[in-house]
Amino acid sequence: MELMGINLWSVLVAAVATMVVGFVWYSPLLFARPWTVLMGYDPNDKAKMDEMRKGAGKNYALVLVASLVSAFVLAKVIDITTVNSAVYGMKVGFAMWLGFVTTVQLTGVLFAKQPAKLYLINTGYQLVCYLAMGAILAVWPR
Repeated sequence: MELMGINLWSVLVAAVATMVVGFVWYSPLLFARPWTVLMGYDPNDKAKMDEMRKGAGKNYALVLVASLVSAFVLAKVIDITTVNSAVYGMKVGFAMWLGFVTTVQLTGVLFAKQPAKLYLINTGYQLVCYLAMGAILAVWPR
């Protein structure tokens, strides 16, 4: 199954991989507590935490759509540049992250006056995602 020369199964797998990374990244194993505090929530306030979780299903669906778009665009870049190894796919993913993701997120953080630590947690997550997507998309059979 292809669209514009891109294997859509590879895009789906890459997008799902970002969701898995997100579940781990923002879990209690890694950054759940500091992220929650930096976002202005009290992790000990059960009512507020329940309210935050209430709309999570819709948000996850929208995040999956965004991940599919990102994976598709990255797949096209990898296809055009004829990258065919995980390491080079990760390099392309890193370049996309550095040139687009970090700059857009930094602008948002600066104007929203958010803490630098929040920026580092969120952009670090995106880095891992773009590296993973780059590796997956580069080695997936075309």
